[in-house]
Amino acid sequence: MFDRMAPPWDEAGGKKIHAFPAARLRARPAKLHMNAMFDWNDLRYFLAVAREGSTHAAAAALKVNQSTVQRRLASLEEAVGRRLVERHPSGYRLTQLGQDMLAHAEAVEASIAAFSRALKSSDTEVTGTVRVTCPETDMYRLLTPSIERFRAQYPGLRVEFLMTEKRLDLSRGEADVALRGGPPLDNSLIGRKIGDVHWYVYASRAYVARYGKPARPEDIAQHAVIAFDGQIAEGLPARWFRSYTAEANIVARSKSMLSTLSAVKTGIGLALLPHHIGEPEEELVRVLELPADLKQPMTLLVHPDLRNVPRVRAFFDFMVGEIDRLRPLFG
Repeated sequence: MFDRMAPPWDEAGGKKIHAFPAARLRARPAKLHMNAMFDWNDLRYFLAVAREGSTHAAAAALKVNQSTVQRRLASLEEAVGRRLVERHPSGYRLTQLGQDMLAHAEAVEASIAAFSRALKSSDTEVTGTVRVTCPETDMYRLLTPSIERFRAQYPGLRVEFLMTEKRLDLSRGEADVALRGGPPLDNSLIGRKIGDVHWYVYASRAYVARYGKPARPEDIAQHAVIAFDGQIAEGLPARWFRSYTAEANIVARSKSMLSTLSAVKTGIGLALLPHHIGEPEEELVRVLELPADLKQPMTLLVHPDLRNVPRVRAFFDFMVGEIDRLRPLFG
């Protein structure tokens, strides 16, 4: 049932925050001296700041207060006896020591994640929670009709949806199962292709009545458009769309497919949407079709260490059984 898939830092405004008391970090010796045994859990905060580039963004990623991140990072630095990060106008950057220690901190994180997966794999009961990550629009269009049937079949299981355009890391235990569009980028995951998603340029009927519609891709430059930002701007369809919008009037930018859908429905401009998101909207019309070779696979993914955990396997196999219903939705 599982197929091996092919391979593949901004600080918020506001008052100045002194995250690390100068008295604690002043006059550090050149040689590293451990002042105390550090708390391994503090490495989570160091890694989050390293990845996100600010304590504000790290706090959001960890779902804690910014002051908690600052306190735990300061605690780690106090134990180490030297700075691991430095504050700059654009955010936080790793010191040389921080860069040297980053890979080791990631190795600790990976080991803890593997330990957690091993514990989960020892489960024998089809009970508990399955955490599924997918974009908001895919949850709404693709998964909602299936969930009630799944719950009826597995009353002892609870599905928790982590709805985001961000690719959560299954290897780090951020989710159990992922529903993702585009080619899989992590060759450590296994999964099942559900279908190929076709993309189109859409506009509202009101927009078309007022401004007409492009007859060819080159005409997009004469229209108002809603552009992608963030991770959704990285896919092949988005790059194709961007290649024709350099001279266009960018009226909005969006980091999520749901906000893009909402914007195009208001009639402010053209937008790129996958078939299963744009087509059910009666007030929208296709104005351009993308080349067939830009269609993107939709894949259900799981880490191999969790594939035989009963609750994960139950959800995965159930969704595989839904493929015949899902595939026609992709265009």
